[in-house]
Amino acid sequence: MTTGERQKKNILAVNLGLIANTILAILKTSIGIIGNSPALLADGINSTSDVAYGIVVRIFMRLSGKPADEEHPYGHDRLESIAAVVVGAFVITTAISIFWSSINKVYELSSRTGDALGATELTLWIALFTVLLKIWLSFWTYRIGRQTSSNVVIALAADHRNDIFSALAASIGIIFSRLGFLWVDPLAGGLVSLIILHTGIEIIRDAAADLMNTLPGKELCKEIHEKLALIEELLEIEDIQGHRFGQHMVVNITIGIDPELTVAEGGRIANLVEKTLLQEIDSMRRVFVHYHPVGIGRKSHV
Repeated sequence: MTTGERQKKNILAVNLGLIANTILAILKTSIGIIGNSPALLADGINSTSDVAYGIVVRIFMRLSGKPADEEHPYGHDRLESIAAVVVGAFVITTAISIFWSSINKVYELSSRTGDALGATELTLWIALFTVLLKIWLSFWTYRIGRQTSSNVVIALAADHRNDIFSALAASIGIIFSRLGFLWVDPLAGGLVSLIILHTGIEIIRDAAADLMNTLPGKELCKEIHEKLALIEELLEIEDIQGHRFGQHMVVNITIGIDPELTVAEGGRIANLVEKTLLQEIDSMRRVFVHYHPVGIGRKSHV
């Protein structure tokens, strides 16, 4: 997949999610107010937040597609990880807001005397419609994120997935509200907020791992070892360090060679290692190879 095709697919996933969340935000917020459902209103606030960060993500995704320049020799792909952090921050803020609103509503209903109106039937249909739409969106967006190796699109898919649970919680709250248990509706809104909070924390944790240059995963290290096993002059791999830029990796690798080889021969082996990894592993953007005589280099970390 070319960089242009990847960018188009990512933008499509963001745009479709933005359109869906805009429609849901309008429906759930308005119907939640009119239909006396705090749970649906909380879910509508969640969708409104989704719209806000969807716009931010769309801007970051456009910027991440800019080519490399003198100030950014590896391109602008890391803006995707920054966008994922923005997504997580919006999600956590929304969760805290919904939680306190729900708790206040539960207290208000528990201390109220006299009759109060339950949620209307229309609120239930809107909540169930949200469940069905989000099931499709979560699977479709996750598939696009896996195809393009985009952590921000995968983060959006995770948010769609958790919207399923929040809409289900709202549906349960509405059903109990219509049966006369009015306090269950705002309590469901509180449970929705906890689901949303967990999602936000997971999104930020995954994005921060990319931004903080965590070591390559076991699968990538194993793949590197397998690809380089065919190079006979390479006696050992002493160390592998990786830096992720969006879907791409920049790798620093230290290898051990025969102490009897000349500097020129060592350079040839290093060039062969670089060429092999760039050709055999699609996610590789740059490879920096350092070589040492076996027994003199650094202690192995992989």
